[in-house]
Amino acid sequence: MNAAALAWPVNIGMASRMSGVTPKMIRHYESLGLLHAVGRTDSGYRQYSEADVHTLRFIKRCRELGFPMADIDELVGLWRNRRRASGSVKRIAQRHAGDLAQRIAAMQAMQRTLDELIYCCQGNERPDCPILDDLAGLHDTPAHA
Repeated sequence: MNAAALAWPVNIGMASRMSGVTPKMIRHYESLGLLHAVGRTDSGYRQYSEADVHTLRFIKRCRELGFPMADIDELVGLWRNRRRASGSVKRIAQRHAGDLAQRIAAMQAMQRTLDELIYCCQGNERPDCPILDDLAGLHDTPAHA
Protein backbone atom coordinates (compact mmCIF):
# COMPACT_ATOMS: atom_id res chain seq x y z
CA MET A 1 0.00 0.00 0.00
CA ASN A 2 1.46 3.38 -1.02
CA ALA A 3 1.71 5.42 2.18
CA ALA A 4 2.58 8.61 0.31
CA ALA A 5 -0.73 8.57 -1.58
CA LEU A 6 -2.80 8.32 1.63
CA ALA A 7 -4.35 11.15 3.51
CA TRP A 8 -3.01 10.98 7.04
CA PRO A 9 -4.20 10.31 9.68
CA VAL A 10 -5.94 7.00 8.94
CA ASN A 11 -8.61 5.05 10.81
CA ILE A 12 -7.95 1.81 12.70
CA GLY A 13 -9.03 -0.37 9.77
CA MET A 14 -6.54 1.25 7.43
CA ALA A 15 -3.82 1.21 10.09
CA SER A 16 -4.52 -2.49 10.53
CA ARG A 17 -4.26 -3.21 6.81
CA MET A 18 -1.08 -1.18 6.46
CA SER A 19 0.66 -2.71 9.48
CA GLY A 20 -0.67 -6.27 9.38
CA VAL A 21 -1.81 -5.92 13.01
CA THR A 22 -5.45 -6.64 13.84
CA PRO A 23 -7.58 -3.82 15.23
CA LYS A 24 -7.99 -5.79 18.47
CA MET A 25 -4.21 -6.00 18.89
CA ILE A 26 -3.79 -2.34 17.98
CA ARG A 27 -6.14 -1.41 20.82
CA HIS A 28 -4.26 -3.82 23.11
CA TYR A 29 -0.91 -2.26 22.25
CA GLU A 30 -2.39 1.17 22.93
CA SER A 31 -3.65 0.01 26.32
CA LEU A 32 -0.13 -1.23 27.15
CA GLY A 33 1.36 2.12 26.15
CA LEU A 34 3.38 0.74 23.24
CA LEU A 35 1.74 3.36 21.04
CA HIS A 36 1.58 6.97 22.09
CA ALA A 37 -1.96 8.20 22.72
CA VAL A 38 -3.52 8.44 19.28
CA GLY A 39 -5.69 11.28 18.14
CA ARG A 40 -9.43 10.96 17.95
CA THR A 41 -12.09 12.53 15.80
CA ASP A 42 -14.89 14.55 17.38
CA SER A 43 -17.00 11.39 17.29
CA GLY A 44 -14.30 9.38 19.10
CA TYR A 45 -12.77 7.38 16.25
CA ARG A 46 -9.06 6.71 16.57
CA GLN A 47 -6.74 8.35 14.06
CA TYR A 48 -3.30 6.94 13.32
CA SER A 49 -0.32 8.80 11.94
CA GLU A 50 2.28 7.39 9.60
CA ALA A 51 4.62 7.10 12.61
CA ASP A 52 1.96 5.08 14.48
CA VAL A 53 1.68 2.63 11.59
CA HIS A 54 5.47 2.34 11.46
CA THR A 55 5.51 1.61 15.20
CA LEU A 56 2.86 -1.07 14.70
CA ARG A 57 5.05 -2.72 12.06
CA PHE A 58 7.99 -2.57 14.46
CA ILE A 59 5.93 -4.23 17.20
CA LYS A 60 4.66 -6.88 14.76
CA ARG A 61 8.22 -7.77 13.76
CA CYS A 62 9.24 -8.02 17.42
CA ARG A 63 6.30 -10.38 18.00
CA GLU A 64 7.30 -12.46 14.96
CA LEU A 65 10.71 -12.94 16.58
CA GLY A 66 9.02 -14.01 19.81
CA PHE A 67 10.07 -11.13 22.05
CA PRO A 68 7.99 -10.90 25.23
CA MET A 69 5.88 -7.78 25.70
CA ALA A 70 8.19 -6.32 28.36
CA ASP A 71 11.12 -6.55 25.93
CA ILE A 72 9.02 -5.07 23.13
CA ASP A 73 8.15 -2.13 25.36
CA GLU A 74 11.84 -1.59 26.06
CA LEU A 75 12.78 -2.01 22.38
CA VAL A 76 10.13 0.49 21.26
CA GLY A 77 11.54 2.98 23.76
CA LEU A 78 15.07 2.39 22.53
CA TRP A 79 13.96 2.62 18.90
CA ARG A 80 12.34 6.00 19.56
CA ASN A 81 15.41 7.27 21.43
CA ARG A 82 17.96 8.39 18.85
CA ARG A 83 20.60 8.74 21.59
CA ARG A 84 20.27 5.09 22.61
CA ALA A 85 23.24 2.82 23.09
CA SER A 86 23.12 -0.10 20.71
CA GLY A 87 24.61 -2.19 23.50
CA SER A 88 21.28 -1.96 25.32
CA VAL A 89 19.47 -3.33 22.29
CA LYS A 90 22.05 -6.07 21.85
CA ARG A 91 21.70 -7.18 25.49
CA ILE A 92 17.93 -7.56 25.07
CA ALA A 93 18.38 -9.56 21.85
CA GLN A 94 21.07 -11.76 23.42
CA ARG A 95 18.91 -12.48 26.45
CA HIS A 96 15.99 -13.40 24.20
CA ALA A 97 18.20 -15.62 22.01
CA GLY A 98 19.37 -17.41 25.17
CA ASP A 99 15.78 -17.90 26.33
CA LEU A 100 14.87 -19.28 22.91
CA ALA A 101 17.83 -21.69 23.02
CA GLN A 102 16.66 -23.01 26.40
CA ARG A 103 13.10 -23.44 25.16
CA ILE A 104 14.31 -25.20 22.01
CA ALA A 105 16.48 -27.57 24.08
CA ALA A 106 13.53 -28.36 26.35
CA MET A 107 11.29 -29.03 23.35
CA GLN A 108 13.93 -31.25 21.75
CA ALA A 109 14.12 -33.26 24.99
CA MET A 110 10.33 -33.63 24.93
CA GLN A 111 10.50 -34.80 21.34
CA ARG A 112 13.20 -37.36 22.13
CA THR A 113 11.10 -38.73 25.02
CA LEU A 114 8.00 -38.94 22.86
CA ASP A 115 9.93 -40.58 20.03
CA GLU A 116 11.26 -43.19 22.48
CA LEU A 117 7.79 -43.83 23.91
CA ILE A 118 6.32 -44.13 20.42
CA TYR A 119 9.07 -46.59 19.48
CA CYS A 120 8.35 -48.69 22.58
CA CYS A 121 4.60 -48.79 22.02
CA GLN A 122 3.53 -51.84 20.05
CA GLY A 123 0.51 -50.04 18.63
CA ASN A 124 -1.46 -53.27 18.49
CA GLU A 125 -4.73 -54.55 19.94
CA ARG A 126 -3.27 -55.17 23.40
CA PRO A 127 -4.15 -52.71 26.19
CA ASP A 128 -0.65 -52.21 27.61
CA CYS A 129 0.91 -48.97 26.38
CA PRO A 130 4.19 -47.39 27.51
CA ILE A 131 2.94 -43.97 26.42
CA LEU A 132 -0.01 -44.12 28.81
CA ASP A 133 2.19 -45.66 31.52
CA ASP A 134 4.60 -42.73 31.23
CA LEU A 135 1.79 -40.17 31.27
CA ALA A 136 0.36 -41.89 34.37
CA GLY A 137 3.74 -41.61 36.09
CA LEU A 138 4.50 -45.31 36.19
CA HIS A 139 8.24 -45.70 36.37
CA ASP A 140 8.79 -48.90 34.46
CA THR A 141 8.72 -47.17 31.07
CA PRO A 142 11.90 -46.55 29.05
CA ALA A 143 11.62 -42.77 29.47
CA HIS A 144 12.05 -43.14 33.23
CA ALA A 145 14.64 -45.88 33.13
